[in-house]
Amino acid sequence: MRNSRRLLRPGLTLAAAAALPASLAGPSAAASGISVSTIGSTVSVVTSACTQSNGSWGNASLISSRQGNFSQGRQVALSGTTVSQSAAWSGVSPGTYTVVVMCSNGTTAGTQSVIVSAPSASNAPTTSSTFTPAPPRGVQGGVGGASRDYGPLTLGIGATLVTAAVAATVWFLRRRSKPYRL
Repeated sequence: MRNSRRLLRPGLTLAAAAALPASLAGPSAAASGISVSTIGSTVSVVTSACTQSNGSWGNASLISSRQGNFSQGRQVALSGTTVSQSAAWSGVSPGTYTVVVMCSNGTTAGTQSVIVSAPSASNAPTTSSTFTPAPPRGVQGGVGGASRDYGPLTLGIGATLVTAAVAATVWFLRRRSKPYRL
């Protein structure tokens, strides 16, 4: 009886620790299902989120800051295959725009803002991607593996392991400090 009680507490602690990563992970933020780029005065969008319905993949709309919704923007029909669909607008004037892709089944594949720059003297193409570059942080000497960005599941598992190790250490040291009993 006494042994079963000793095993019960750590067992409950381990069960709670095992459930911790799932609660920390929570719902993940849905990433935009589109990729928008600009080259000069041409804006293009690529997605793989749409399915063909009645011979149409859907529409993409380029909305300026003065326009309020999808129907007011410059609309282009998506073209492509089951793997990838795309649309493009040429002759776009400099400014900030929002690209919205609506699939033929009525769902939104994604929304993303893009900035079209004025043509430069060198006519070098400019590209805007879905990722924001990280600020420069120097050499990061001695950081090791800590320079990667880990998700909440990995961090939850790590926190659980550290907590279990600390609890086991405290338990061991407390048991060791008690006098031997018969």
